[in-house]
Amino acid sequence: MVKQYLSYAAGALGHDAFYATLSTYFAMFVTSVLFVGKGAGTDAKLASIVITMVVVIRLVEIAFDPMIGGIVDNTDTKMGKFKPWILGGAIVSSLGLIAIFTSLFGLADSNTTLYFILFAIIFVILDIFYSFKDIAFWSMLPALSVDSKVRNKFGTIGRFGSTIGAQGVAIIIMPMVLFFSQKFSGTHNGTETRAGWLGFAIFIALLSFLGAWATVAGTKENTSLIRENTEKTRLRDVFKVLGENDQLMWLALSYLLFALGYVVTNSLLLYNFQYVLGAATKYSMVGGITTVLGIISVPLFPVLVKAITRKGIYVGGIIMMLVGYLLFIFAGTSVVMTLVADAVFFFPYPMIFLAALMTITDSVEYGQWKNGVRNESVTLAVRPLIDKLAGAFSMGIVVLAAVNSGMTGNAKPSDISAHGLFIFHSFMFYMPIVSLILAALIYYFKISLSEKRHAQIVTELEKKLEAQEAEKQN
Repeated sequence: MVKQYLSYAAGALGHDAFYATLSTYFAMFVTSVLFVGKGAGTDAKLASIVITMVVVIRLVEIAFDPMIGGIVDNTDTKMGKFKPWILGGAIVSSLGLIAIFTSLFGLADSNTTLYFILFAIIFVILDIFYSFKDIAFWSMLPALSVDSKVRNKFGTIGRFGSTIGAQGVAIIIMPMVLFFSQKFSGTHNGTETRAGWLGFAIFIALLSFLGAWATVAGTKENTSLIRENTEKTRLRDVFKVLGENDQLMWLALSYLLFALGYVVTNSLLLYNFQYVLGAATKYSMVGGITTVLGIISVPLFPVLVKAITRKGIYVGGIIMMLVGYLLFIFAGTSVVMTLVADAVFFFPYPMIFLAALMTITDSVEYGQWKNGVRNESVTLAVRPLIDKLAGAFSMGIVVLAAVNSGMTGNAKPSDISAHGLFIFHSFMFYMPIVSLILAALIYYFKISLSEKRHAQIVTELEKKLEAQEAEKQN
């Protein structure tokens, strides 16, 4: 069992390092080094076009995620239903990540129209295969066990790995980009280059692939009477299945608001260090602090969930994050206070994620109990769908905030006006605060699928299916 836990954690580490790179740092690559030297207005316009394309592509593709979940659910191979998509998705999406962190053979400089066309094709392929991998990886969770306690362990160790992966990127990104910039471009004094960002992207792509391979090689799907009671879902019925699961839909709305607020703030944090604090090289400290806090926070989840339940963790965690926002607002240009604020803001995040993930996972049996049909990947596709939706909107918001506040290219903190700073703070703090408050209220008042209720549902399902099996034998 230990091997399975570690293998799943390794996959989560590489997977979330990939997600953080794509959703949080790709926008920085585009606005800081991809389009530079054609004039501030032109550079900002070209960067905005790329990010707008990403947002549109992801929003369109997101509509197909439940159908991708249906395809995964209907997969039947010797490797199981999940592993082919995890490995295949990792290979294609990793190659795609490397490609988009380039100028595409110099087209970004010589022929921007052709660059945009080629970029769109590559990003569509990348996003589709990433979706297959993302949905297959997380929807494997209910297949590893139907026991909520065992699921909590898999979810916790998975989140442990993903926390190290996502926050570890914050530690290595600037040192690695600067190292490869010096190595391949001969730069000095903290100058970033495209080659530096490409070296970083190659490292993340390799990490994603190796993590996927570890999960494929080291985990095993559980077989049980409940899991065997699975019917193939027609693609045209996928959205009907989701819509009939009321607990899943309320959780989806709450988690979307939560994820959007968190990702926007987290994505703008590097801009805050570079263009407000003037301390981009100290951004690695954020990754160090949050990685340590993640190592502490994630193992606390199984302990706290017994004491205060998932609802207490989800709502209480958001309240703690709101305190972090207040500290951010009063931090001003103090690096130390900003780090303290980020520590308070981040600490409950892994536990809130786990509370949401476990609620979604338990809604598999809830949907089976309510509707008579079990849909693992279709149900679990909701969480990746929401994260991608939040990431897509966030990427657009980040570029909108950067362009409208003057934080692009080689701008310095002294170049940012008071009005520009207010715009930046509105995007980074004020709007996310409203989003998180709404998320907490929805979860508190609308989610009734507790751990106790899930255990009752599993017991009822087992009795019902055992009775049906006995009738068949008679």
